[in-house]
Amino acid sequence: MLHKPAHQEGPEHAVEFKTRLGVRMFIVYAIVYVGFVAVNVIRPALMERTVVFGLNLAVTYGFGLIIVALILALVYNHSCGREEGIQSRAATEREG
Repeated sequence: MLHKPAHQEGPEHAVEFKTRLGVRMFIVYAIVYVGFVAVNVIRPALMERTVVFGLNLAVTYGFGLIIVALILALVYNHSCGREEGIQSRAATEREG
């Protein structure tokens, strides 16, 4: 099997934006997750209550955590892609 060298990418223009956005999104998710852990530690019986469609709070909150993570990932991907385009066009204009 022939293996070719990895494709060399150009300079990364949006590193600072990606870092700031990633840290902020991590903090948002961490707060939501801490809420889940806090309910389990402080009032574990509350997790047994039926909330939606016959599902208890534990299952509902768990699915909510997964959905929030997916939404944050999609927002991050879209925002970073847009910012990379903006930054690379600006760098091209400065160079050319």
